[in-house]
Amino acid sequence: QLQLVESGGGLVQPGGSLRLSCTASGFTLDSYAIRWFRQAPGKEREGVSCISRSGTTYYADSVKGRFTISRDNAKNTVYLQMNSLKPEDTAIYYCAAKARGCDQPVNYWGQGTQVTVSS
Repeated sequence: QLQLVESGGGLVQPGGSLRLSCTASGFTLDSYAIRWFRQAPGKEREGVSCISRSGTTYYADSVKGRFTISRDNAKNTVYLQMNSLKPEDTAIYYCAAKARGCDQPVNYWGQGTQVTVSS
């Protein structure tokens, strides 16, 4: 069974940090670009960050300098380190695997993990 599972979401105060994980089962993540998306209530889905198969990273302007994407191929996992969190970062965060690159269609989606930034 091919699937992606996100974890690490939760409730955090403004200025705090969280690390999200995206772990694959049934396939190896190093063959895919991995993109993190988020969707807040009433808003469109937004691309947050992506890491290519070669390790090149991309960030949305809204998270640049605060979020860091990385991959650990030995653990078949991609991480999203989120620092200096703001209330506007509150959303469901999804990871997605793309076989052909960061700007190509998604092959697999995770189920999402809730991130809430509130005092």
